Amino acid sequence: MAQEALKLLLPKFVDSLKEKGRSPSTVLAYRADLEQLVAFLRGKNKAMPEDIASADLESFRDTLLAEKYTPKSVSRKLNAVKTFFRWLIAENHLAKDPSINVAHPKIESSLPKFLSQIEYRALRDVVRADIRIAAIVEIILQTGLRISEVAALKTDNVKDSTLKIEAYATQPERTIPLNKPAKDSLEAYMANRPKVPSPYVFISKNGKPLAVRNIRAAIDRYMQRAEVPNYSVNDLRTTFMVENIKSGVDLVLLSQVAGHKRLSTTERYLELAKVTEPGKRQSLIEL
Repeated sequence: MAQEALKLLLPKFVDSLKEKGRSPSTVLAYRADLEQLVAFLRGKNKAMPEDIASADLESFRDTLLAEKYTPKSVSRKLNAVKTFFRWLIAENHLAKDPSINVAHPKIESSLPKFLSQIEYRALRDVVRADIRIAAIVEIILQTGLRISEVAALKTDNVKDSTLKIEAYATQPERTIPLNKPAKDSLEAYMANRPKVPSPYVFISKNGKPLAVRNIRAAIDRYMQRAEVPNYSVNDLRTTFMVENIKSGVDLVLLSQVAGHKRLSTTERYLELAKVTEPGKRQSLIEL
C-alpha cells in the first residue's frame, strides 16, 4: 500500500467513525483534536505515519498542558490520538503504534457540581426571554438529557408526554417521560420555532441544527448573567440527578432515564446528594 500523509488519512478515519455510528459530537471532537495534532506534527516536519515516534506524541501532550489545557481535556485529546493510531494499524498504514505507551496526564478526582434551587431559578430568570435556550435549560433540568442528545433531538421523537432518544454510539434507544415544566417550555419554543423544514427540534433561523458548541456557549453566557459563572451546561444534568435522588426517586428508574449503562454509575450520585438510602419513588420530580 502506498504511503499517505496524515492529513490525507484523517478524513478517511473520520468517515470510518461515521460508518460505525459514532455520535456527531464525537466525530466533530475527534476531527478537531486530530487536526490539532496534525498541525503540531507539521511544525516538526513530520507528515507521514511512520515518521511519528512516541516522543512526538508526548511532546504534543506536554505542549497542550503548557498551553493551559486542563488535564481532562488533554486526556480526551489523547483518546482521539490513540484511537486514530489504532485505526492506522488496522488499515495497514502503520506497523507499530507509537501512541500505545504515551501516558495520560494525571487527573485529580473531584465530585461533579450541581446548582442549588436558588441558582437554577436565577438561571431560569435570566434566560426566560430567550425561549429556545430556556427550553433547552428546562429540558436538561427536568429530564437530565446530555447536551449532545439535546442537539440531536428530532421533532418526530417528541410526543405528548415522552421524548424518544434514538440509539447512538454504544447507547441504546430509550424513552424519557416529559413533566409539565418540560412540556410547557418545549411547546412555547415550538410555537415560535422558525418555519423551515428541518428534522431537528433546536435549529437556527435558517434551519440548521444547533451545534453542541453553540448551545454550550449560549448557556455559559446566561450562567454569567445569572451570576453563577462557575457552572456549565453539564452541571444542569448533575442537578437533575441530585434533586431526584434527594426526593427519593428509584435509582433503577433514574439510571434508565439518564442512560447510564451501569447502576453503579447512578449510585455515585448518592454521595453527592448526601443520601444514604435510595428511595422507591416511581416518577421524576418537577424542579
